[in-house]
Amino acid sequence: MDLFKHGRSAQIQQESPLAHRMRPRTLDEYVGQEHIIGPGRLLRRAIQADQLSSLIFYGPPGTGKTTLAMVIANSTQSHFITINAVLAGVKEIREAIVTAQERRELYGQRTTLFVDEVHRWNKAQQDALLPWVENGTIILVGATTENPYFEVNKALVSRSRIFQLKPLTTTDLRAIARQTLADEERGYGRLPVQISDAALDHLVDIANGDARGVLNALELAVETTPPNSDGRIVIDLAVAEESIQRRAVLYDKEGDVHYDTISAFIKSLRGSDPDAALYWMAKMIYAGEDPRFIFRRMGIFAGEDVGMADPQAMGVVISCWEAFERIGMPEGRFHLTLAATYLATAPKSNSAFAFFDALETVGKEQEAAVPNHLKDGSRDKEGFGHGQGYLYPHAYRDHWVAQQYLPDSLQGKLFYQPGDQGYERAIQEAVARRREAQLAAMVERDTWSVEIGEIFTTSPTNKAKDAWLQRAISQTGDNLARQREKLFALAAVQRHHRVLDVNAGSGLLTWEAARRAPEGGVWALTADVTQGEALRQMAAKLPEMERPFILIGPFTDLEKLLTLRGEADLRFDRILARNLLTINDLQLTIGELMHWLGADGRLCLIQPLPRHTQRLYALVTWDDDALRAKVAAAEETIYHDPTDSLVNWDEDDLVSGLRAAGLEIHMSIEKQTEQRRITAAHLARWFPQEVGGAPQAKSSYAQRLRDAGLSGAEVEKVAALYRRKLGEQTVHWQTAVLYLVGKAG
Repeated sequence: MDLFKHGRSAQIQQESPLAHRMRPRTLDEYVGQEHIIGPGRLLRRAIQADQLSSLIFYGPPGTGKTTLAMVIANSTQSHFITINAVLAGVKEIREAIVTAQERRELYGQRTTLFVDEVHRWNKAQQDALLPWVENGTIILVGATTENPYFEVNKALVSRSRIFQLKPLTTTDLRAIARQTLADEERGYGRLPVQISDAALDHLVDIANGDARGVLNALELAVETTPPNSDGRIVIDLAVAEESIQRRAVLYDKEGDVHYDTISAFIKSLRGSDPDAALYWMAKMIYAGEDPRFIFRRMGIFAGEDVGMADPQAMGVVISCWEAFERIGMPEGRFHLTLAATYLATAPKSNSAFAFFDALETVGKEQEAAVPNHLKDGSRDKEGFGHGQGYLYPHAYRDHWVAQQYLPDSLQGKLFYQPGDQGYERAIQEAVARRREAQLAAMVERDTWSVEIGEIFTTSPTNKAKDAWLQRAISQTGDNLARQREKLFALAAVQRHHRVLDVNAGSGLLTWEAARRAPEGGVWALTADVTQGEALRQMAAKLPEMERPFILIGPFTDLEKLLTLRGEADLRFDRILARNLLTINDLQLTIGELMHWLGADGRLCLIQPLPRHTQRLYALVTWDDDALRAKVAAAEETIYHDPTDSLVNWDEDDLVSGLRAAGLEIHMSIEKQTEQRRITAAHLARWFPQEVGGAPQAKSSYAQRLRDAGLSGAEVEKVAALYRRKLGEQTVHWQTAVLYLVGKAG
């Protein structure tokens, strides 16, 4: 009987759809989602260490949520139970809990419960699971296409790490297709399949980030194409077009994308951008949205955002709405277009055909995501960062501001062309002027952007950990805290990033990085053994899976230190450093930094500029103007000495080196003033005691003055003045700090 069952299982597996057969079984086979499962990320480390906590995977269909759960099942030592929320209810939950209790009591084994489509459970079903998740009887792994912040109980969400999966890239989809064609066990490796590049590009393009869509189309093409005279199955562009004919647009009438898209539409109207407004409306119509819903929102908009600036706007919308009700679809699309373009160009004709240009674009262009700042942030701004960076037009002069409303791939695309008759003639110039201003703003943004992208991971609040990190972060001076805050604002560290703190020292940047990237990882390097051991002792107070990795050794040993950890191939999303460039070989340091920077990474530096440091002669008042001039000239030569690479460089040298290495640079210089006490030790270092007529320190301040032409008597006079005016005094010490972010191009 067992053999019979085994044979039937093998047969079922062989006859199952290609997309099911090709599910990855291990992390090495898994393609895509590098932002959460890539080398060094928290989720990958947790799977490999079998230290999972409750998880929820959220993302569109075909992005690998269920597949990732199956990979976990193959990698964990815990007992794995799978439930589909569509088919299961409270009865199945109770059975799973009983099994979990028995496993823990009899074998000391944990149980992982995977719930596919977890959003399909009602509140009572989800509540039945909560106490067992809370007491650790089961580890929940949920998968959902709906935003978990709205469709999953808040109690479950608060106890789970949430990982957002993105649509797969074209590179990912091509890799999956090639992997399938080469796999002899589960794919078509045993068949003489020959697919053209154009055919594969078509399948990948129309699939729109959905791996299942590519595999289903590939299966249909292979299974329905007879071999040619040479015995080969040839998949050309014509066959591919028959296998997958229409682009799948991701849209859900009650879910996240629905609210994000209508939010983008309304914000585009408010921003007086008819091109973007028509694009988002075309997307909704193409996906099957009810036009009455759009009219209703435009009716609200006419009263809320246009109002008395153009009292006719409401009448136009209502007239278009009534006309639509009499005529219906498809001709009613003209009336939708008229209302939208009127609202977008109203103050705060053939033009109706512009809608069909937008509709054609939706059907032909690669699916474009809503820019993060246009997404609806009213419900999940904290969780996913939606809506961050949106500029509210009413807060600006003339109630308009240049910002991006179209997707990145469609910037500069024109749908609406004002005519030269009637009312449109009056608005031609305004529309053209706004387009020019937006284009200029987009060009500037593309040159350098510190925009914070969408948040892809969240996790339950650990109050003890957060409190400890806040204490560690707060134990710095005001100037250092301000430097750290400004650098992290430029770095835009996200929760899933891998962060390298190159010159960790006391941990000024390390602990803030650990707080901001809990699902990524932080590697802190320090050359000082004492500081490194202190950092390790402090890190031990954090949960094991969330501790920074403390590496002790010089920067040049980083590769060796990572190799010992088995992470030689690791690359970092953010490399942070403070006071790193005090070494002689600037170019060597830049080369090493570039080696460890990821493809889309950023190098973020806080760097005091030695050439702009405080001049000693400026700290005192002088009675002898001639002597002051000689000392000032001598002191300036110190910072232009071609033989002293510790102090003879400034921001231009650093920026030119980084640009030569291929980075786009964003930088600012901040003058800082701090209170510094001049002690006897300082004066002794500047003016050391002479022995046998020769100064003890050849590079001392006093010797530098002699080298610049001051006599011994003049140097002694300067020393006496400094001792009298500065000794044991607190002075205003000025420095210049460079904040630099380099973005990999």
